Amino acid sequence: MDENSWLTERFEEHRSHLRAVSYRMLGSLAEADDAVQEAWLRLNRSDVSDVENLGGWLTTVVSRVCLNLLRSRESRREDSMEARPSDPAVSRADTLGTVDPVDPEQEALLADSVGLALLVVLDQLAPAERLAFVLHDLFAVPFDEIAPMIEKSPTATRQLASRARRRVKGAPLAPEADLTRQRRVVEAFLAATRCGNFDALVTLLHPDVVLRADRAVGPTPAPILVRGAVTVATGAMAAMQRARSTAPVLIDGVVGLAMAPLGRLFLVLGFTIEDGLITEIDVVAEPERLGALELAALDV
Repeated sequence: MDENSWLTERFEEHRSHLRAVSYRMLGSLAEADDAVQEAWLRLNRSDVSDVENLGGWLTTVVSRVCLNLLRSRESRREDSMEARPSDPAVSRADTLGTVDPVDPEQEALLADSVGLALLVVLDQLAPAERLAFVLHDLFAVPFDEIAPMIEKSPTATRQLASRARRRVKGAPLAPEADLTRQRRVVEAFLAATRCGNFDALVTLLHPDVVLRADRAVGPTPAPILVRGAVTVATGAMAAMQRARSTAPVLIDGVVGLAMAPLGRLFLVLGFTIEDGLITEIDVVAEPERLGALELAALDV
């Protein structure tokens, strides 16, 4: 076997692991595959004859590639904050928000991976925090191996992972029993929307339910105010396809929904629930308001 064939074979042994790391780091299948491909190119340009742990070497390489991508994404996000509401790729014509259609297979892969809610929360972390948490908590990489990647001490890296862990898990405001009841209603709302079950949706809504959506949600520059179970349910039905990219999360300690096409937070829905019925829904999409929310994943 020649050297190139040997390298190819060894790389393929680690490809699935590298893809798993990259996907959790980036939340995008396309970007994850690009990161893995970059790791392959770097392997071909490097002398690894003295590398005893090729899997560890490749994990370090792909992690650094992901870190650079995350930092680049963070910079682009800051630059584009002002332009977000007029993004031509995004239309906000219905209750849950409308985005360009995505490949259903990609959505299925996204849901079957680490979970959409976790990806939403990870997307809110700083790049170094995300890398430290993903590598240590999800892949058991020691802190002394992570530290050089982010140019921190092992102690500082541990602190970053701990901070990220607290943000990922969040702090529920309600007692566990209340949280369970909230979650049951919110998940039923999401399930009815995904299935297009209008009658089931109406039964979850108070007859005088009020839906408020900020200016970034609607097709007009003014905030949206909708009243009545039938009207709100009709709007939700228009978002049936987008509901596939929506998952339950903790929003400021209360159960709500986050819509995140391909793992990128787009908007959130906060609920007020009384006696098992939804009385208010607040839809938030404006970047500044989203940034002020504390999101956490459920069941982490």
